[in-house]
Amino acid sequence: MGYRVTLIPGDGIGPEVTAAARRVAEATGVAIEWEVVEAGEKAIKESGNPLPEAVLDSIRKNRLALKGPITTPIGSGFRSVNVALRQQLDLYASVRPARAIAGEGTRYPETDLIVVREATEGLYSGVEHWVDRDHSAAETVNVITRKASDRIIKFAFELARRRQRKHLTAVHKANIMKTTGALFQTAFREMAPKYPEILADERLIDNMCMQLAKKPEDYDMIVTTNLFGDILSDLTAGLAGGLGVAPGALYGDALAVFEPVHGSAPKYAGSDKADPTAEILCVELLLRHMGETEAADRVFRAVWETIAEKKFVTYDLALPGYTLTPVPPSTCSAMAAEIARKVPIVDPTTPLPQPRHRPVVAGDAQLET
Repeated sequence: MGYRVTLIPGDGIGPEVTAAARRVAEATGVAIEWEVVEAGEKAIKESGNPLPEAVLDSIRKNRLALKGPITTPIGSGFRSVNVALRQQLDLYASVRPARAIAGEGTRYPETDLIVVREATEGLYSGVEHWVDRDHSAAETVNVITRKASDRIIKFAFELARRRQRKHLTAVHKANIMKTTGALFQTAFREMAPKYPEILADERLIDNMCMQLAKKPEDYDMIVTTNLFGDILSDLTAGLAGGLGVAPGALYGDALAVFEPVHGSAPKYAGSDKADPTAEILCVELLLRHMGETEAADRVFRAVWETIAEKKFVTYDLALPGYTLTPVPPSTCSAMAAEIARKVPIVDPTTPLPQPRHRPVVAGDAQLET
């Protein structure tokens, strides 16, 4: 069975890491036809629009997309392509797994977390304006709706059930944001009894950050609003080894877009230095979504073994803190070639070291007041 997938190479290091990901995808033997479309800086130069309608049409048609990182010009008149993509396609669920994979020197080797982030509203709704004529004060509106809150919370519980996760933590700031935060909190509390097999608790965003820095093994899955999810998913990526190894996925009711958590790093564009791991793990998520579980397992195992061996890893994974013994760095393309070489020959059934979750009982993580 063949699949047709939209491919958005992106900006900066995007073309390099998406080329690496395609190479690994092809090594699985799964028949994928890539429809390449441009968004971001290249699209601006070609059409004056960072998100051409052709990109949206391609994703709607294929229902699957692999995306490289895209640069949002700071201070320009262009909206974030990432935000616009999520809103126009109603990709409301951003799922960012963070599993320690960066090797023997990883500071938090027990990290195994999933952050589920509402991706279409909140402080990223794009509702903002100047308060005065002198442009000395500005205001951003935090739009939180019950419909979107119910939808993302149900998505998180259903994902926890499918992935056999036992603990879901809602993160908000209801003690200060007593309308928007309390709305999200209420939606969570009313949804939780429908999933009695999953321990449901809450944390305030500031306390959640502290708890993750102290004992990430106490947590399993997190569901939260847009801005808080953006922050927490970077934090959990850091626990797992950095943005270079952090994949992500965006889901709507009928569409799925897979993209790395990291940015476009324009200063490294064309240098063949970028870590391709996050983009390659997006291929793993894509394959898993398509039901190609065995191929997905092979990709994950090949990435794991390549990083563990430290013979072909990019500079970030060769630094102290990621390895106990510093090693000469490899290139993006060489690391991708090694992972692709391993995909057909690895045994995906061999157990990998499993991150440890501390057993959690009801009452462990109650909301502070």
